Amino acid sequence: MTTKVAVVGASGRMGRLVSKIVTETPGFELYAQIGSTGDLSEMLGADLAVDVTIPAVSHTIVEFAVSHEIPVLVGTSGWSADRIRALERRLAETPDLGVVIIPNFSVGSVLATSFAAMAARFFDSIEIVEAHHATKIDSPSGTAVRTAELVAAARGTLGPVSAPHTDQRARGQQVASVPIHSLRLQGVVAKQDVILGGVGEVLTISHETLAPSAYEAGIAIALRASIEARGVVVGLDRLIDLSAGQGE
Repeated sequence: MTTKVAVVGASGRMGRLVSKIVTETPGFELYAQIGSTGDLSEMLGADLAVDVTIPAVSHTIVEFAVSHEIPVLVGTSGWSADRIRALERRLAETPDLGVVIIPNFSVGSVLATSFAAMAARFFDSIEIVEAHHATKIDSPSGTAVRTAELVAAARGTLGPVSAPHTDQRARGQQVASVPIHSLRLQGVVAKQDVILGGVGEVLTISHETLAPSAYEAGIAIALRASIEARGVVVGLDRLIDLSAGQGE
C-alpha cells in the first residue's frame, strides 16, 4: 500500500528536502506540495501531512490535520512543553491518531543530545551554545530546548543545574534551568555544544551539521514511524534504538 503525503511548507529548504525523500522512499507518494500561499484543504485526501513551516503557523496546520483525522509529522521548531501537553489533551479525543514532532532529523544530533543527558547526572554546571544560519527565525532552537529538557529530566532529584547570575541578559535564556545561548550567523548550517563543567575538568559534547543531507536518514525513519504512531511522539530518539549493543 502506498502512503500519500502532503508536504506543507514545500517551497522552503526543508520542504524541498522532505519532498525529495518522499519521492525516493518506497511505499510513499508525494500527494500535495503546499506553499506559503497554498490552501490547507489541499492536504485533504492525504494519508500523512508533513509540517515544515514556521512556529507561528505550525499549530494551525497541525490542528487542521488532526481535525480531519490526518496523521502529522512535524519538523517545525518552537513546540514548547506547554504546547505539546495541550496537543496531548487534544489527541486524547482521537486515540487512533498520531502526531510525531521531530526537533532535529539528524541522527548525529540525537546521539549528541542523548550523550548530554547521560552525562548530566555527573556535572552540576551545564550550558548550551547553539548556532544556526542567519535566516532561522526562532531561538533558542528546538534541538536546544529538547536537550535542556532531557538534561533536566536526567538529573531527576539532583535538581536544577548551577547557573549563577542568570538575571543578567547576557547569561542566555534558561530552559529547564539550563542557560541556552543562541547564535545566528552566515555560513553556519547548525551546530550545538553542550558544555558541562566539573571540578578540574570540562566536558564538551559537540555536534555540527555540515549539509542538509545529514537530515535525510532521519526524515525517512520519521516518515515510516508516523504512519503507525499514536498520540504525541516527540524526538527522533523515540524512533531509533539508542540502547548499547551487547558484546559476545
